[in-house]
Amino acid sequence: MLSPFSPSEFLPSDHSAVVGRLRAAGCVFAEDEADLLLSTAGTRDELAAMVERRAGGHPLEHVLGWAEFCGLRIAVDDGVFVPRRRTEFLVRRAVVARPDAGVAVDLCCGSGAVGAALAASLPAVELYAADIDPGAVRCARRNVPEGGRVYEGDLFAALPGALRGCVGILAANVPYVPTEEVGLLPAEARVHEPRVALDGGADGLDVLRRVTGEAGEWLGPGGILLFETSERQAADAVEAVGRSGLEPRVATCDELYATVVIGMKPTG
Repeated sequence: MLSPFSPSEFLPSDHSAVVGRLRAAGCVFAEDEADLLLSTAGTRDELAAMVERRAGGHPLEHVLGWAEFCGLRIAVDDGVFVPRRRTEFLVRRAVVARPDAGVAVDLCCGSGAVGAALAASLPAVELYAADIDPGAVRCARRNVPEGGRVYEGDLFAALPGALRGCVGILAANVPYVPTEEVGLLPAEARVHEPRVALDGGADGLDVLRRVTGEAGEWLGPGGILLFETSERQAADAVEAVGRSGLEPRVATCDELYATVVIGMKPTG
C-alpha cells in the first residue's frame, strides 16, 4: 500500500507502477493516463484510489473530476455524461456560422461543456443551458461562466418563454444511440453515464425529432440549430430538419469522426 506523501515526492517508480496497473486493466493509453493521474493526485493514497477506480472501468474524466474540451477544463462529476472531443467540431461550426449571435442555448447540456466553449469563443453572447438530469444541471452550473443560466427540465420546457424567436445558436447535444445498441457501448459509457444521455429511442432519433419540431419557434431569423448524429443517421436527420422549415446541411470532420447537422432558419 502506498503511503501519503507530498506530490513533490512522486518518483519515476510511481509512474511505472501506475502504467503497469493501467496496462494490466486494458487501458490503451496507459502512459498518458498515468501522467494525468499523477498530476491530479495529492498523496499516494489518493493516487492509489484513483488508479483502482480507473482500472475498475470508471471513465478517466470521472476519476480526474474534469475533462479537457475546446481548451477548457470542464468539471465532470460521477454519473454525468463525459463531453466528447468530437463535439468540439460542433462548437467550431457554430462559431464560424454565427459569430454575431447574441443568444446561445446549450440544450441537453450535460456538463455544460458546449455552452462554456461557446461563451469562451463569443464573449458577448447571452448563454442559456438546460438538461433533464439534476446531476448534469448541478455540474453545468459549475462550468458555465458568470452570467450564464442553467435550467433543469425537459428540452424547451426548461427555457424562459422570452427566448422564443431570439436564439442565434441552438446547440442540442441530443442522445442518438438506438435503444437496442446501448448495450453494445463501451462499459465506461453504458455503466457510468446516464442512459438518458445515450438512448435516442428505437432508431436513435426520437429526441432529435422533438428538438427539430420546436426549434424553429425558438430561433431568430438566420439562427441555427446544430446537433451531432452518426453518418448512417444523417439522411434521416436532414429530413427531420427540412420538415421543420429549417434549411439543412451536413458538416463532417474526418479527424474527429464527427457528423454535425445544421439547420438554419430563413431570414425572409
